[in-house]
Order: sequence, then C-alpha cells, then structure tokens
Amino acid sequence: MTCYLDVDARPILRAGGEPFSVIMAAVGRLQQGQGLRLYAPFKPVPLFSVMADKGFAHSASELEGGEWEVLFTPVGAKPEATPMAAINSPFDPWPEPVVELDNRDLDPPEPMVRILAAAEKLGPGETLSSLLRREPVFLFPQLEKRGFRWLGGFRPDGATYELTVRAPS
Repeated sequence: MTCYLDVDARPILRAGGEPFSVIMAAVGRLQQGQGLRLYAPFKPVPLFSVMADKGFAHSASELEGGEWEVLFTPVGAKPEATPMAAINSPFDPWPEPVVELDNRDLDPPEPMVRILAAAEKLGPGETLSSLLRREPVFLFPQLEKRGFRWLGGFRPDGATYELTVRAPS
C-alpha cells in the first residue's frame, strides 16, 4: 500500500502563482515507496512525463467542477484505493526564518551566491527566506546537492519569487 503526500496546486494557481517548484519540493521530500497526490484545477498532462522521468506512474480522476486529483505512484508500488491523510506535508509549519534576504535588485549569479553562503551558516533545521525577481532554477540542484530543502513560488503580484530554504536537521 502506498502512502501519499498531498499537494493542492489550486490555491497557488488561483493566486496567480506557479506550483511547479512546490510540487518538485514535495517530490524531493518523498520517502521510499511514498507517492504524491496532486489536486489541480485542470488535468496536468505536461507533469505526467516529468513525473514518469522521476519513476512515477500516474492515475488521474476528474472531480466536481472540472478539477482533478492525480495520484503519482512509484513504479512497482500499488496505489492506495482509499484516500489517506498526508504525512510530512510540504505545508507543515517550518520555523520562522533566521535570515531574510532581498535579492530582487541583484543580477545573476549574485542572488544564488548570497543564498548559498547564507544557507551554509544555518543551524540544523533553521530556515532562511529570500525575495527574487525570477524563479532560481539553477539554485535548486545546488541546494539539493547540499542536503537543503526548499519551498518557493511567485507571490500574487507575479513579480516577486519568494524562496524559503531549510537546513538539514
């Protein structure tokens, strides 16, 4: 039986945000054999191939009002027949940031350099937050390689990307 981590992309999309980084952060936190349950306002077909490349099969069900529930199950695992509560949800509270950076006025690669330097000084489980002009796609693999977890997304204004980084415990 597969346990699923729930990610609800609907409020992120309704606020004008981009949920891809939140989804990928959740995938990065999955335990061995754990799957991802995604709720979306549309059938997220482009995500199917991304998740297949990461070793997940999908099963999509249309909900009321044209919304979708998609189960991403590790290949070789058996999907859960009945919904289960999420474990270790990416939305569980993280500690308040001990460092806050505003990198919106900096040109690349300076924001990445500043974030990595500040992250290395965090204590176990501590967090930092950073405001950026764009999604830091080149930063994510660097954080993951160093064992950091992250959550991020655009604020409703669409111009500011807010990133929170958590040090390994």
